[in-house]
Amino acid sequence: MTLSNNQKRKMKSASRLYAVQALFQMEAAGQTVEAICREFEDHRFGAVYEGDEMAEGDLETFRGLMDGAVNNQAAIDQATDRALVAKWPIARIDPTLRALFRAAGAEIDAKQTPPKVVISEFVDVARAFFPDGKEPKFVNAVLDHMARELRPDAF
Repeated sequence: MTLSNNQKRKMKSASRLYAVQALFQMEAAGQTVEAICREFEDHRFGAVYEGDEMAEGDLETFRGLMDGAVNNQAAIDQATDRALVAKWPIARIDPTLRALFRAAGAEIDAKQTPPKVVISEFVDVARAFFPDGKEPKFVNAVLDHMARELRPDAF
């Protein structure tokens, strides 16, 4: 079965959301990246909750984000800290946003997707978690700063 470009795009978008959820759960429950990836790949991708079917994720995108976020967490957290206001180190921000910045930082750092696309995608993820808040604008500003630092060649 050949997937359309639109289907592939939706699967990559779903994988970004799943990566944020997985990174959040990993931190909250102290689980290993291997265990959390197995759980998401086996039980979350395409699962049905209360009649709503979850989107199918793109395994390559999901695993790439998870590996990048875990293996480069210190560097990503440092870049995030530099993008945050001095009074708000990464340890003090919402754990969902911390997971989002780690996943987005991993994708920016991988240099396979244009930074503007990564920022737009993760602002959409922020909207999914914080539909009525100011967080999407905050995410946009922080990711823009991170992308300009990590990928100055792309601007």
